[in-house]
Amino acid sequence: MENDCCHRKKVRSEDELKKLTNRLSRIEGQIRGIRAMVEGDAYCIDILMQVSAATSALSAFRRELLSEHIRTCVANDIKQGNTEKTEELVAALDRIIK
Repeated sequence: MENDCCHRKKVRSEDELKKLTNRLSRIEGQIRGIRAMVEGDAYCIDILMQVSAATSALSAFRRELLSEHIRTCVANDIKQGNTEKTEELVAALDRIIK
């Protein structure tokens, strides 16, 4: 299967889009904060704690996106008798979970 990720689209509800973009905005803020800590010569352990918080926030974003993908894209594909999205998800999980 050819990778056509640049041509695929997902129409998201206004609520889903708002939740995802709000999470990403918070993560961006955390990353900017980490950069400021590095530039401000903050103590290593303090920076590491913030990196851990940002990593957790990114993981939560990934879980939310994955859950929504399963509830919509994969479920709709299965209802239509297709397995393309299921196989795509299995392959993606193989890459994600290492």
